[in-house]
Amino acid sequence: MPVLRTLLVANRGEIAARIMRTARTMDIATVALYSDPDRDAPHVHAADEAVRLPGSTPAETYLRTDLVLDAARRTGADAVHPGYGFLSENADFARACAAAGVVFVGPSPAAIAAMGSKIEAKEIMAAAGVPVLPGATVTGDDPGELAAAAAGIGFPILVKAAFGGGGRGMRIVTGPGELAEAVRSATREAASAFGDGTVFLEKFVESPRHIEVQIFGDSSGAVVHLGERECSIQRRYQKIVEESPSPVVHAELRAELGRAAIAAGEALSYTGAGTVEFVMAPDGAFYFLEVNTRLQVEHPVTELVTGTDLVRAQLLVAAGEPLPPEVAAAGSRGHAVEVRLYAEDVAAGFVPVSGRLSTLRFPELPGLRVDSGFVSGQTVSTYYDPMLAKVIAHGATRDEACDLLARALRETTVHGVTTNRDLLIGILRDPEFRAGTIDTGWLERRGAGALAETAAASAASVRVHALVAAVAGQAQRRGQAPVLGGLPSGWRTLYSAPQSIAFAAGETTLNVGYRVHRDRVEATVDEWQPGPVTVLAASGTEVDAEIDGVRRVYRLVRDGANWYVDSPLGSTALREVDRFPEPADPDEAGSLLAPMPGTVVRIEVGEGDRVRSGDPVLVLEAMKMEHTVRAPADGIVVKIPVTAAAQVDAGQILAVVEVEEAAS
Repeated sequence: MPVLRTLLVANRGEIAARIMRTARTMDIATVALYSDPDRDAPHVHAADEAVRLPGSTPAETYLRTDLVLDAARRTGADAVHPGYGFLSENADFARACAAAGVVFVGPSPAAIAAMGSKIEAKEIMAAAGVPVLPGATVTGDDPGELAAAAAGIGFPILVKAAFGGGGRGMRIVTGPGELAEAVRSATREAASAFGDGTVFLEKFVESPRHIEVQIFGDSSGAVVHLGERECSIQRRYQKIVEESPSPVVHAELRAELGRAAIAAGEALSYTGAGTVEFVMAPDGAFYFLEVNTRLQVEHPVTELVTGTDLVRAQLLVAAGEPLPPEVAAAGSRGHAVEVRLYAEDVAAGFVPVSGRLSTLRFPELPGLRVDSGFVSGQTVSTYYDPMLAKVIAHGATRDEACDLLARALRETTVHGVTTNRDLLIGILRDPEFRAGTIDTGWLERRGAGALAETAAASAASVRVHALVAAVAGQAQRRGQAPVLGGLPSGWRTLYSAPQSIAFAAGETTLNVGYRVHRDRVEATVDEWQPGPVTVLAASGTEVDAEIDGVRRVYRLVRDGANWYVDSPLGSTALREVDRFPEPADPDEAGSLLAPMPGTVVRIEVGEGDRVRSGDPVLVLEAMKMEHTVRAPADGIVVKIPVTAAAQVDAGQILAVVEVEEAAS
């Protein structure tokens, strides 16, 4: 039986730090790996030792089996934990670990290989008596072959990558005219994300729920399940809200799901932690989707409701020990909900966002857990997934857990990059979500933008925050004044015009006029003139003020010209407008700008081509996802200043389309 003394974590971010946290409690030394962009990441500092992987992209670093095993050799690591993603479901990597005499913390290479192909996985599950959906393998985009395959399945059809997951390489097709392009697009994305572009067709269940079951096995052949997780709140086929138990799974259905999941595990002689995923129809019928042969992103909700540590159990089983008693006989208590806090622009269509994260701070509340891979001052890179943290709440009931989580997100301070926080709060507070009447298409139907707006600061709140930022700015300047610092800013012996400052809040400009009289401020924000404003205390980071008869404490962070204001009214990002801006060259009319930094994957048109509104012009890849840039109107492509494979920055001109009216 192997003894685990040093564990190399072949991953990054929050999952690497989370694995190290458990290993430390077990007196297991840890080794971190890091790429160049991750040099100062929290998981590096959490480890006892660290090894640099030269380069930036996953292909250069975290996906390099040779570099990972060389790091294990140099540090004397006797085990490797792959986390999730990267090499976690790579059977060749698991075999290479065994050949190098290093314990792979996960299932056998045979189990990984069998489930690595979703096509083979369905065949194995069908033989084991697990319900599966009708489907077909495709070998190309030949219209005749695709039409024949589709005829045997029936629309709507889901095009899916045979290898990998996370929604990449997946397309819903409602009719035959869309099928060939969907197959081509999914093939490209799958090849980019997973190194294999094989895709297959599967019957798409309309209005489905995504239900998954946590399983755990040991080397004796014992396999148990630890209940289900509801993962139906998704965007771009990626989960953003997960919970356990599901609000619609009753005891009898839970037993059926558990039996099917255990049958799947036994068919694979499964060892370690795994997840059997199902799609559930509105009538409660469920069908096998896949087995994720690794720890899931959402494993914390299972840990909180069962009182287990799944990473600890993984390490014990990898060392040859039987299932720990708390796993073998796990019960369930209360309800847990997890949300994924992403750096992304919801209003722009969930576009990933990169940049410097100036502030990231979470509240400390009973029942709250935060697994984060970022700290204040760190940069969100374009090379990796933009998830900042998983925030998880546990309560006696589902409503209690949702209330706690919504409050925790509201009190979270996150500045410097746009995030999906308001959307997450909107979901957690939404009556339909609270009623459990959801499916995988609910977020799109409900409207992500509308949900985010329910939690965003109102226009009135933004005006108050602009006023407070002006007060904080003057307090900061007076505090730094070398002489007569006690005098209010703008003081004159004779009455004069008020001071003024302008802030940009998104597309809106707010003009603030103010005059300070010791602890009292006369102010206007555009047309709004508040009643008496009494400032009880003010600095550049906090203002305690009574505005229109209501006293609040406002927390502020300044980062150059950017001001971030947090208060009970919500959160607002403001940018101080330069009084004397440098003249800038305007972008050429009709310019299509890069919505984010990325790589040009493909150019769909040529200069001189005529396009119609909505036609694809080119495709960008950023953070492992494809993003199509489309023509905004009918017109002629007059310029394409980029080439395929080119790296572009946010705001860079990708193409210029001269609209029809201008051309005629």
